[in-house]
Amino acid sequence: MTRTTFIHTSDLQIGMTRKFLSPEAQARFDDARLQAVKRLGALADERGAEFIVVAGDVFEHNSLERETRGRALEVLRALPVPVYLLPGNHDPLVADSIFNSTADIAGVTVLGDSQPVVVRDGVEVVGAPLLAKRASEDLCAKATRDLEPTENVRILVGHGQTVGYGTEDTAALIDVAGLDDAISRGVIDYVALGDTHSTQSLSPSGRVWFSGSPETTDYFDRTPGIAGGETDSGNALVVTVHKDRLNSSVEVDKVPVGAWTFEAMFWEVADADDVDAVIEDLKAYPDKDRTVIKYALSGTLGLEATRTLQRELDDLEPVFAALYERDRLMSLHLEPDAEELENLPLTGYAKDAMRELVDQAGTDTTAGDAVNLLFRLSKEVH
Repeated sequence: MTRTTFIHTSDLQIGMTRKFLSPEAQARFDDARLQAVKRLGALADERGAEFIVVAGDVFEHNSLERETRGRALEVLRALPVPVYLLPGNHDPLVADSIFNSTADIAGVTVLGDSQPVVVRDGVEVVGAPLLAKRASEDLCAKATRDLEPTENVRILVGHGQTVGYGTEDTAALIDVAGLDDAISRGVIDYVALGDTHSTQSLSPSGRVWFSGSPETTDYFDRTPGIAGGETDSGNALVVTVHKDRLNSSVEVDKVPVGAWTFEAMFWEVADADDVDAVIEDLKAYPDKDRTVIKYALSGTLGLEATRTLQRELDDLEPVFAALYERDRLMSLHLEPDAEELENLPLTGYAKDAMRELVDQAGTDTTAGDAVNLLFRLSKEVH
């Protein structure tokens, strides 16, 4: 019997930039992606894993800045176990491939074709690399087509969407049923896939998985009716395979390794209590410097509640890695009641201007900003 334990990860996308991050936050995000790779190495040590497979999109693209590439290569060089890198759609194996930079790094192997690579006696890895930005066929099916059943543990590493999930040309989608057939015949024992950034088991066999990205890259959308996005990213999979002749069993353990949070939030507001609830929700996030929130508000608020909301949001905005409005979904209207307007310490032209701006504020964001400013100034002067 042969037994092996390894780490399955994907979509490191080292060098990824996010336009909503400030330069300071982007620098911390860059470092977090490298720290996630270090945590993969620590996890390998902790769990006794023999190797790591990265199922595509190791790098954001093939033309990283020298500093980013250099730091990434240093992190890969320092991993405590061998690592097998698969070219994906972000970093395909083309003439100017960034993987040319890894050629002299001991312990780093690029899966540049589909020939079985011997990890050690009794354990093999087979890659299904992208040699262009887009595949024209099911590369996993192609990689396994000519393979015979084996008593070795054999891990297939692929990248792309699967039949029933992807939107690409049907010919390029990965046929999970075909992979399960190959598993049942002892041709392969586990399929490590990348491309989707959330962890997901794709087959009742429990042998075909998306590991997801080890560090969160995009939003978990909590908006009613829209919920989705990266629902379970920031993980790595610890996989153990037992094989006796052609019969194998697999155990998969999902382990959180990410440090960042991305969430898309939505709140309905009608009064000061609702505003307080929104602010309390935001204040409850524990690691705001590693948290990105985009939000939408719907409803109608008076002058005092609107002023409180804006003041609190302004105070919180620099504390988060990013905190900003979802313009497309914002539907917040200013509607002061008669008592609020009557009690304002304004007279004459100023009071008339306030009433006119309030009438325009429902459709004109500039007018809304002017109302808030005039309201604040009236309070301060008073």
